[in-house]
Amino acid sequence: MNRSLAVGVVLIAVLVAGCAEFYRWPDRMARPARRVVPAPEGHYVVKAGDTMYSIAFRYQLDFRELAVWNDIGPDYLIHPGQVIRVSQPPVGEGIRTAPVGQPVVAAAPRDAPPPRVEPARPAESVARLDWRWPTSGAVVKTFGDGSKGVDLGGTLGQPVVAAAPGKVVYSGGALKGYGELIIIKHDDVHLSAYGYNRRRLVAEGAMVVAGQPIAELGLGPEQKPTLHFEIRRRGKPVDPKQFLPPA
Repeated sequence: MNRSLAVGVVLIAVLVAGCAEFYRWPDRMARPARRVVPAPEGHYVVKAGDTMYSIAFRYQLDFRELAVWNDIGPDYLIHPGQVIRVSQPPVGEGIRTAPVGQPVVAAAPRDAPPPRVEPARPAESVARLDWRWPTSGAVVKTFGDGSKGVDLGGTLGQPVVAAAPGKVVYSGGALKGYGELIIIKHDDVHLSAYGYNRRRLVAEGAMVVAGQPIAELGLGPEQKPTLHFEIRRRGKPVDPKQFLPPA
């Protein structure tokens, strides 16, 4: 093949490729991105990995009260996409959960709404708890002034233990600002939370005893070995030092 012919073949190939690109058919398999429907004000869309306890923890609510507002049974089962109320229902409004994208409907209006009847609060089961420190290390941040618990220093990987006996009701990393987090339910009133872990050693549903290793201490936001520890009473953060023995 002489030089002129070779150059001509190359030019033809380039032109054909350019035309093919210009006249490329649209991808019929391409689909528009699924539209994410935001939750109505005062509601939350359940995501994969959420539990009733983690949602209540996020909004500083009593998990039993959250269940009453949403007509959720004692198994506390929820599913991704479910819309649940995270604020107290207005007077006269019925309660119903709904899948994402569908409105949460209220009870039909009446000419004269009946007087509000507060839902019966579930009976509390309160155990006598002997609390212990969840790891060895100095307190590097105290309760209050923006902190919902205490931060404890230590050595990367050292044991983090259950501060009291109970049931693991959350073990995951979906709550922003807590890293790898474990939440333990001790009774109907008290929860404890352990954040910034390097590794979680227990799964949801596990029963633990006081002093049992549940995680390995990890790095906090300042990239220093830190455990963030909280105690919640009826959903509200309380100063852990009120419960823990003297250091």
